[in-house]
Amino acid sequence: MNHLITKAATLLEALPYIQRFRSATFVIKYGGSFMDSPDPAIRNGVARDLVFLRAVQINPVVVHGGGKAISRAMEAAGLKPAFVQGQRVTDAATVQVVERVLSRQINPEVVAAIGAAGGQAQGLAGTDLFTCRKLWLTGPGGQRRDPGFVGEVTRVNVEPLVAALARGVTPVVSPTARGEDGQVYNCNADVAAAQVAIALRARRLVFMSDVPGLLRQPPDPASLISHLHANEVQGLKQAGVIDQGMIPKVESAVAALQAGVDKVSFVDGRIPHAVLLEIFTDAGVGTEVVP
Repeated sequence: MNHLITKAATLLEALPYIQRFRSATFVIKYGGSFMDSPDPAIRNGVARDLVFLRAVQINPVVVHGGGKAISRAMEAAGLKPAFVQGQRVTDAATVQVVERVLSRQINPEVVAAIGAAGGQAQGLAGTDLFTCRKLWLTGPGGQRRDPGFVGEVTRVNVEPLVAALARGVTPVVSPTARGEDGQVYNCNADVAAAQVAIALRARRLVFMSDVPGLLRQPPDPASLISHLHANEVQGLKQAGVIDQGMIPKVESAVAALQAGVDKVSFVDGRIPHAVLLEIFTDAGVGTEVVP
C-alpha cells in the first residue's frame, strides 16, 4: 500500500507542472554517447518520455546529434575524423557521410523508437529547415581557420514544424543545413536546437547528453551546478569551468534565454526518465539555466 501511495504522491507533484506547461513547446536536443548504448532500455526510455510529453499536451520537438556514428561511418569509408576547436573538419567526402548518417540513418531510428513507444513522429532533414552561413574559426594568433563545410544556422523554416505539431506529431530534426550557395553543411546540433527553440518561441530547451550537467569541478559529479543565472556564465568560462564541448551548449542556452525561452536544462540522458524528472519534479536532476 505504501508503494502505491508513493506513486500517487509522485503524480501529485507533477500535476502543477503538467497544468503549467499544457500546450507549451519544448525543444529537446538528443545527443551524447547514450544514443549508442547497447542497452535498448535507455534509448526506448527517452522515446517513452517524449510520448508522455505529448500525452499531457506538451509539444516536444527533437533535434538529434550523432557524432560517434558519423566517426564510425567515416572510418568505414576510409576517412579519418579530425577536429579543430571542437568542430569536425568536413570536406566534400565527409559532408556526404554526415548527411547520410544524420538524415537517413539516425533520424529514422529516432522516429521508429517514438512510434514503437506508442507515439507519432515525423523525420525532417535539417537541409529542409535550416539556412546557414559558412563557419570560420579564429586561431590563437587571430588567423582564420577553415573547417570546411561547417555552417552556422541563421534561419529556421518553422512551417513544417508547426504543421507537424498541429497534427499531434513530434518533429525529429537532423542538424544539417543548406547554405546560400545550395551546398549542404554540417551544423552543431546544440546551436541548431537553440535556433529551433528561438524560432518556435519555445518555453523550455533541454540538452540531453552523457554528463550530469554543468560541473564546477569536472569530472566530479558531486560538483554539479544545479541552478545558474545566465549572467554567471561568462565568469565560469573565464575560470575554465565551462570549456571545450560545453561552450557551444552554454552559449546556445544563453542566446535562447535572451530570446525569450523561460529556462534551459542540461540533463544526463543515461539517467532513466531524466527529461521527466527535470520537468515534472521540484528538485530536478541536472543543471537549470535561467535569465
